[in-house]
Amino acid sequence: MPKISVCIPTFNRIQLLPLAIESVFNQSEEDFELIVCDDGSSDGTPELMSGYTDRRLKYIRHPENIGKSNNMRSGFNAASGEYFIKFDDDDRLNHDFLSKTTAILDQDSSIDFVGTDHWLIDLKNLRDEQKTQANSQKWGRHNLAQGVVDNLLEVVFVHQSFQIGATLFRRQTLLELDFMQPNWQNCEDNDLFVRLALAGKTGYYLPELLMEYRVHAGQQGINRAVPYLRDKIRYLESYKFAGEKLELIRQNRLSEAQILLGLRLIEQGETKAGRELVLSGRSAGMWKAFIGLGLSLLPPRWRSPAFSILRRGKLRK
Repeated sequence: MPKISVCIPTFNRIQLLPLAIESVFNQSEEDFELIVCDDGSSDGTPELMSGYTDRRLKYIRHPENIGKSNNMRSGFNAASGEYFIKFDDDDRLNHDFLSKTTAILDQDSSIDFVGTDHWLIDLKNLRDEQKTQANSQKWGRHNLAQGVVDNLLEVVFVHQSFQIGATLFRRQTLLELDFMQPNWQNCEDNDLFVRLALAGKTGYYLPELLMEYRVHAGQQGINRAVPYLRDKIRYLESYKFAGEKLELIRQNRLSEAQILLGLRLIEQGETKAGRELVLSGRSAGMWKAFIGLGLSLLPPRWRSPAFSILRRGKLRK
């Protein structure tokens, strides 16, 4: 049985997937299995994978797209290692990621997962030090000291400091929580970390840049906003926190997401559903709610240009 299971879910990323795979085979820690789970790619990924001969690699091919979290679950279900990590097909692990994070879990059986910081890179594999530092500050990692995180729920929910692709887990811990939620396309990683914290699991932070997160245009786009916001609302409705501070933050984020989704639906012509969402979330942003209700009175053909103008200003996802 391998010590570590590494899972790379993929979908139509034939140009970047080999770089992700190479980063695993180049690890200083060699006691691992690599599971590539393919969510029905149509870009030649099966032919690419047929060229790999390393016995540590398993390839799971879904003939049709089964969805993001379902594809991840298929890779997790095939894993047999003591430890587990999943990272995306456009990212890379640094040479010592597995060895350094594994060492921490080996030394202390009470720790359930180890998260690290990460670089931001572009399509040319160039690291951007300035953007990396800004990203670490944005997500609160610059304030995290090395060691066990005491206020884990606040760290993973409020600051969202842990990045799923830069975190090594005990597989047994993930088994206890049934890993990712099925049938989710977005926010499945946020949800997992919150469930880990609510279950009383122990997280450890290692403040080293041991993973590379690629930023590129394929991650963006207005067409992704509606499904993202739907899943964000589902995620935020899954909990009700006992602490007043966290609960207020949850409610405000939920209201904000409802308004933003409502505005998107109004823009697309789904006026009734959009208005209902805007009204349900109006406490988080009255000016946005009034703007959205006002724009819903415009003829559908005029809405998209009006929203485009606002989006270039302050009305952003």
